Amino acid sequence: MDHWDPLLTNGLAEGREVILVDFPGIGGSTGETPRTIEGVAAAILDFVDAIGLDKFDLLGFSFGGMVAQAFAKANAQRLNRLILCGTSPRGGEPSPFIAEVRQRATGNANQDDFLWLFFGHSETGKAAGRAFWERRMERTEDRDPPTAPEGIMAQQLAGRDWLEPHGERFADLAAITAPTMIVNGTLDVMLPTINSFHLQQHIPDAQLVIYPDAGHASQFQHPELFLKHARIFLDG
Repeated sequence: MDHWDPLLTNGLAEGREVILVDFPGIGGSTGETPRTIEGVAAAILDFVDAIGLDKFDLLGFSFGGMVAQAFAKANAQRLNRLILCGTSPRGGEPSPFIAEVRQRATGNANQDDFLWLFFGHSETGKAAGRAFWERRMERTEDRDPPTAPEGIMAQQLAGRDWLEPHGERFADLAAITAPTMIVNGTLDVMLPTINSFHLQQHIPDAQLVIYPDAGHASQFQHPELFLKHARIFLDG
């Protein structure tokens, strides 16, 4: 949860209740991380049932966006609206940059690697990434502990499984009936931007926002603009 931009979480919380949650075995959450996206979505269902949350808006980024899709397919009646950031559908297009992504996305990744993975590659994009890096480190007390290797491995296995379609490719997206906002940057090197178009084309009530000169974490690169768009969408 500490990887989220406080500009966004605090900004959204100005007008609505915001609940941040780590998946089982990730960050501050105990338990064993499921090895499929659908398994993590089932854990989210357990979580919202435990806190008595009946109907709500759901926002997921990257891996979390996959979980949000799986939740929305299985629990359409629980959602008001859905926001998917920097993510891909089951059976989506793999990254043409996968070799470099794997090289840079290690536990020893430095700031340059982080910026390349998540932000636009221009000087403007890198500057926005450095500003985000500072914002996310502002909170110094009670930060989430690092994720254990077992949790990282489980997420990797879930991500690999998500590459395989279940039945006709993208047909399962028709089960997502909540109004949906899909967000990405022009060049997502981890989950290619074309996947956001696939989502928009196959989710029945979906709109797509592509931010210029941005990458995988476009909502962190353009936080003020994303907040405006998200508020308009969530307010209906």
